[in-house]
Amino acid sequence: MDIAIIGWVWLGILIGVVVGFVVCSWLTSSKVAELEADISHYLFVRDSLKEEVFRLQNQTKPQPRKRRNLKVKSLKVGD
Repeated sequence: MDIAIIGWVWLGILIGVVVGFVVCSWLTSSKVAELEADISHYLFVRDSLKEEVFRLQNQTKPQPRKRRNLKVKSLKVGD
């Protein structure tokens, strides 16, 4: 009689461990999928920002403005 009780206890422990593992993995699978989606989004944002930084660093300098051809009228002092 004592061995039967010990057997049932061990069977209950084994079944409980298996069921607990399945339930934990089922509950965390949605969280893992959400975190993986966040990681892929952050990688996309990082790559986009990298491209923007490289684009801004590699811009050429703007052309300098052309000088205006304004001739200063000579002022004669004392006339």
